Amino acid sequence: MISSNAYYTQAVHNIDSPALLVFPDLVQQNIRSACELVRGQNTILRPHVKTVKCSEVIKMALQHGIDRFKSSTISESELLAISGVHDVLLCYQLSEVKAFRFGQLRKMYPKTVFSSLIDNINSAMLLSERFKERPMDVYVDINLGMDRTGIRPEQTLDLVRACSGLKGLNIVGLHGYDGHVHSPDQKLREAESNGIFEQMKFLRQEVENYLERKIKVVMGGSPSFAYYAKKDEIECSPGTIFFWDAGYKYNYAELPFIPAALLLTRIVSIIDENMLCFDLGSKAVAADPPQPRVEILDLENQSIVGQYEEHLVVSVPDTSKYVVGQPFFAVPYHICPTVNLYETLVVIREGNIAETWAVQARNRKITV
Repeated sequence: MISSNAYYTQAVHNIDSPALLVFPDLVQQNIRSACELVRGQNTILRPHVKTVKCSEVIKMALQHGIDRFKSSTISESELLAISGVHDVLLCYQLSEVKAFRFGQLRKMYPKTVFSSLIDNINSAMLLSERFKERPMDVYVDINLGMDRTGIRPEQTLDLVRACSGLKGLNIVGLHGYDGHVHSPDQKLREAESNGIFEQMKFLRQEVENYLERKIKVVMGGSPSFAYYAKKDEIECSPGTIFFWDAGYKYNYAELPFIPAALLLTRIVSIIDENMLCFDLGSKAVAADPPQPRVEILDLENQSIVGQYEEHLVVSVPDTSKYVVGQPFFAVPYHICPTVNLYETLVVIREGNIAETWAVQARNRKITV
């Protein structure tokens, strides 16, 4: 089990629950650990902002020399630009409306290089027409086996050829997300990642030969990026590394990260001699993974009985040890959508409430 020693603070008695608490010292530790994993020549970190969605963590990364990020929404892209990020890749294929909004961002933040993805000629033509006055950088999105977005690897060069006459686009690289590579078996995960790397290496060579210039390759999620970080000329794009969570902690125990954002919850009712009810319903923690969705620290032999919108029912051997109102820390199993449920993060420094951070990019729109 995860120990509560690194998190305990008397400040919890002044914080309403449920709340999401962040420990900046641990975030800093995670950033340093990520940087230390990068060993390849000309290999860098391009983290995904989807987990943190707040400018304070982005600025912490900037202080460590991380000056390029990935995003999934226009709002996240704008937050990165506001925070001073030099290079923003929106890893999403733009519709006509999104392309208009993205164009507005490019005008508002001329010092930031914005790029997005393409995986078909029609989308490429739409973007080329939209940005014909000021061509935009794009990455070809490759379907590496997740079967969510991206072009089949064997069709990559055909798409690049088809885009060669489009004046509003500049193909600068390949993008591949391997979210299907998530085996807890370290050797199996490494073998799958190495196979994907060789595939992308071949595609890179094909495209570079055709374009007669170098291109970039952006790839990898949190479970796999440590393998790509050892390769040369890769931009690694993990996202969960900043806050980490219980799911990754147990599935990828060899990775040097620690949960840095925890939920504060309280017992709201003692049902009987074996069941407790907490204020940690599906509106307070990501509901996409199967149960257990949280690990409640210092709660021995716990078992989730049921979860509702505002309530979490947990079985324990003996409820006489506990009282209504008693606070607990809980580590979510999926931190990314959990952050999206909170308007603010409560920042704990040296055991005290230091400030709150606005989760700005949980909104679908900041200004455009």
